Amino acid sequence: MATTTSSPGLSGFWRDLPREGRMMLSIVVLEFLGTGLVLPFHVVYLHEVRDFALSDVGLLLGLPPLMGLLVVGPGGSAIDRIGARRIQIGVLLLLVGGNALLAFATSRTIAAVALSIIGIAFGMSWPAWQSVVASVIPSQLRQRYFGVNFTLLNLGIGIGGVVGGLFVDVSDTRTFQTIYLADSVSYIPALLLLLGPLRHIAGKVEVTHDDAAAPMGYLAVLRSPAMATLTVLSFVSSFVGYSQLNAGMPAYARGVGEVSTRGLGLAFAANTLVIVLLQLVVLQRIEGRRRTRVIAVMSLVWASSWVCLGLSGLVPGTWGATLLVAGCASIFAFGETLLQPTIPALVNDLAPDHLRGRYNAVSSGSFQLAAVIAPPIAGVLIGHALGDVYIGLLVVGCLVCGLVAIARLEPQLDPSVNGVRDDETASDGELTPPVVSPVD
Repeated sequence: MATTTSSPGLSGFWRDLPREGRMMLSIVVLEFLGTGLVLPFHVVYLHEVRDFALSDVGLLLGLPPLMGLLVVGPGGSAIDRIGARRIQIGVLLLLVGGNALLAFATSRTIAAVALSIIGIAFGMSWPAWQSVVASVIPSQLRQRYFGVNFTLLNLGIGIGGVVGGLFVDVSDTRTFQTIYLADSVSYIPALLLLLGPLRHIAGKVEVTHDDAAAPMGYLAVLRSPAMATLTVLSFVSSFVGYSQLNAGMPAYARGVGEVSTRGLGLAFAANTLVIVLLQLVVLQRIEGRRRTRVIAVMSLVWASSWVCLGLSGLVPGTWGATLLVAGCASIFAFGETLLQPTIPALVNDLAPDHLRGRYNAVSSGSFQLAAVIAPPIAGVLIGHALGDVYIGLLVVGCLVCGLVAIARLEPQLDPSVNGVRDDETASDGELTPPVVSPVD
């Protein structure tokens, strides 16, 4: 693919995007508004509205990541065999059906089936959609595309969360049925887009004679030194990152920092706000920089966010603890704006077309594996009054991310894959993070 110089700034990016890319971005807020409607309320719905025991709810909510992990491998192979668009259409149909079924889950069996369907869909969604994006968006625009997509995603989730919080009523089952049905409907625009205007994209990849002679399975993916290292990096960053933000951070904040549920809500709201406000600014700052060095800066930012969380345990039950937890979530959000545009771009710039589904599946699988094992480890450490060990583990893990990115991954990457433009010299410099206040 010939390299072209893309225009700086958001308006230039939009102008440079293919028509298909603009259409794909135009529905992101709507799709994830539905996700935001239901995301904070799964436990409330299943326990307080459907009267399932909390122990059963925990098992039920463990089904989606487990099912996703089980199907991600076959899903990646299917993407390469029949095309990413067809798999994504199947994913969207499953999400429409799964959420509609969950709205009427009057028994544990129905809820288990619905959540399993949703988990299967999400397990295949990441590699399928990343492959769709890579088939449409030129390499030099992918990093910005993934960043803008992440901004719109969080905007949709944030708006949905606010609307859902104002709308639902625990005493009225119909309000919860409404938000789950609304989540189901929110996937229809993307489905119509792929069935109509985008029916020509991301089809089955024509395998060349040279490709056909080369190994086609997952071993071929992992035999790529850079991809093997990137898989390890994805696992570690997921273990010390999102898996802890969603499970370990609330557990530590409640059990050690004694922060109220309202304080936790403030922290997650601050996280979303920082992403929406900073992502576009960060995208301009990292354009043309080595992606491995961006990841190294992210590792330092996330380490500082976990230190901030640890400090909340020194002043439990106070406003100081609440502000420190909110600061943790805000600083973590800044790290997200560095990570989200880089790893997907690295994976898809490394992947040959005929193995793109498998490359994205390996990256997604490493992320999901960490999401399965990280919460129990966090629960054991925090539950046994080993909060200091927990925070220390996260800080060390973040520093390991930076070390792997710089010392191992960077020498394995071609500079163009690592984000250095042709018109940039190898001495593109270190990326210096701006000063971010821990409290929004």
